[in-house]
Amino acid sequence: MEFVKKLDEDMIAAMKNKEKERLLVIREVKAAMKLAQIDGKKEINDELLIDVVSKAVKSRKESIKEFEKGNRQDLIDKTSFEIEVLNEYLPTPLTNAEIEEIVARVIQEVNPTSISDMGKVMGRVTPLVKGRADMSEISKMIREKLQ
Repeated sequence: MEFVKKLDEDMIAAMKNKEKERLLVIREVKAAMKLAQIDGKKEINDELLIDVVSKAVKSRKESIKEFEKGNRQDLIDKTSFEIEVLNEYLPTPLTNAEIEEIVARVIQEVNPTSISDMGKVMGRVTPLVKGRADMSEISKMIREKLQ
């Protein structure tokens, strides 16, 4: 409950310091967590928070790409700030070397015979890197190693 507790403490601090933008992001995360809790009948814990925050970061990164196409620097700046706030509630990201080591180890354990075994490898890698690495990058890395 380390990240959930930090979220609650940061929300109180943002209210006291009148940080409207930061408070808005934190409240959005809390609302998304509550929704995920109700929809999935899950308890609120760090794992749920990491899932919610990871999805929010991914969504915002996609939005930034669209804002760049539309040449909307104001929205890019706002969304980048939101990503910075959200990243505070994620575990420290893995380095490329750590990711490659995990992927290599899982490939050795699973011993895939073809690219059709990619799902098996992804299934074993995902819980090891969830919230700490971009899953699209992991997928590309696994695909390259299996081909």
